Amino acid sequence: MIAELKADVLIVGGGPVGLTLAMDLAGRGVQVVIAEIRRYAEPPNVKCNHVSARTMEQFRRLGVAQKLRDAGLPADYPNDVVFRTSVTGTELTRIPIPCRADRYTETEGPDAWWPTPEPPHRINQLFLEPILLEHAASLPGVTLLNRTQVTDFTQDASGVTATATRLDTGEARTIRAKYMVGCDGGSSAVRKQIGAKLEGTAVIQRVQSTYIRAPQLRAMIPGKPAWSYYSVNPRRCGTMFAIDGHETWLVHNHLNPDEPEFDSVDRDWSIRQILGVGDDFTYEVISKEDWVGRRLVADKFRDRRVFIAGDAAHLWVPYAGYGMNAGIADAINLSWLLAARIQGWGDEAMLDAYEAERQPITNQVSHFAMDHAAKMIKARRAVPQDLEKPGAEGERLRAEIGEEAYALNVQQFCCGGLNFGYFYAGSPIIATDDEAPPVYSMGDFTPSTVPGCRAPHFWLKDGRSLYDAFGPGYTLLRSDASVDVAPLLAAAAAKKVPLALLDIAGEAVPDAYRHKLVLCRADQHVIWRGDALPRDAAQLVEMLRGAVAAEMPLAA
Repeated sequence: MIAELKADVLIVGGGPVGLTLAMDLAGRGVQVVIAEIRRYAEPPNVKCNHVSARTMEQFRRLGVAQKLRDAGLPADYPNDVVFRTSVTGTELTRIPIPCRADRYTETEGPDAWWPTPEPPHRINQLFLEPILLEHAASLPGVTLLNRTQVTDFTQDASGVTATATRLDTGEARTIRAKYMVGCDGGSSAVRKQIGAKLEGTAVIQRVQSTYIRAPQLRAMIPGKPAWSYYSVNPRRCGTMFAIDGHETWLVHNHLNPDEPEFDSVDRDWSIRQILGVGDDFTYEVISKEDWVGRRLVADKFRDRRVFIAGDAAHLWVPYAGYGMNAGIADAINLSWLLAARIQGWGDEAMLDAYEAERQPITNQVSHFAMDHAAKMIKARRAVPQDLEKPGAEGERLRAEIGEEAYALNVQQFCCGGLNFGYFYAGSPIIATDDEAPPVYSMGDFTPSTVPGCRAPHFWLKDGRSLYDAFGPGYTLLRSDASVDVAPLLAAAAAKKVPLALLDIAGEAVPDAYRHKLVLCRADQHVIWRGDALPRDAAQLVEMLRGAVAAEMPLAA
């Protein structure tokens, strides 16, 4: 038995969710151990292809946004989504998305309007995860244990004791931490041990997915290249993603309801129908990446000192790219709560906010994804037999299918609603008022400062993003310098609650900022607003600490 290792937080799983959690915790001075069963820098699966704007905003704060922008597809490679009769066939419609070289400057098109300092980024997990890993491993306070599997754990009043095995030697070791977070994927052992159960729809669709190398394919595709190709024909519908922009591609063959197994359809035949190539076309299968689309959310995200996040807590069809990104949102939500408790200014009850906020919102997003999946399945089953027919009738059908495909899918690839519209309701550390948060869809949202919503972004006169000026804990935005906030600042200081004041008078503030005071968290969500401080500023601070539940409203 190796000597016991001690940490503030033990993270089980070193994928993007676990690494982001470690990065944020370490930046807050929290000691972290990551237990990961893979070898250091072992290439990940080709899963995620998209990093959302909300995730990029957090990566900006964590200092890795620019590294990620510089990686992935070539800088000038279009990030468009194109619908064709096959990858090499006739184009039906195109959703224009800026290449990464133009991502910050493009102003035309459905994906160029993002109200954020960090628009989305199309990058495969093959390029994303190594950057996160290198950054996390370099941080003081992060201990990375590769080829290490947590096999058991117990809890007591002051912490978690985990038993871990070094997979290469069979040696056992004990890890003692104040808290533990399972970021160990869809088959999470941590989830199972805390007794959490996945609930929802176990199978929405099976996808026969193949990662291939085909250097000659790009030259065979007519017209402008794209990041994502949707192949629509009566023989086979599928999707292909450009991975490196040169020779590697990920091909998804969407199996039909009457094709219940991954081998129900010949893989090679399906790939050729999706690509639109003959038997003389050669390609190399790098790996088979078959997966099942589900809609499952855990019935609880926590058991006392043990939490779950990412795929361990929820699984759904990754439409709009909101699989990994939802997991990273879990990590960002949980990290500052854990840090508050470990640093001593947060009450233990503050941790209740994690499940209260993240479980309902992941359930919401899972329904967005499932509903879109159902519409896509219906569309694939309704492809006209004459879609590829030459002449006027074929042209009419292609125009019709193209219009339908654009209208249905522009919302998932330019998904402002899922990025900026979601809000937290029923949280013990958010003081709601008498205004309801605006409704949102996958594509659309209304900027709002209703408590629970994301603080609408704007640029400061000094060139910084609003979020660049946020403090590590709470930030009070004041648009009228005559409003006395000294009692709140003093009450926060007395309890060691990190509260920064940011005066925004004279700034180009969006109309949504109708109150003189707007109090925000480090994850950009509004938690209180008003035109004057509450009568009892100390009560507001106690709510910020999680020591008392939020009341509606806090009297001014």
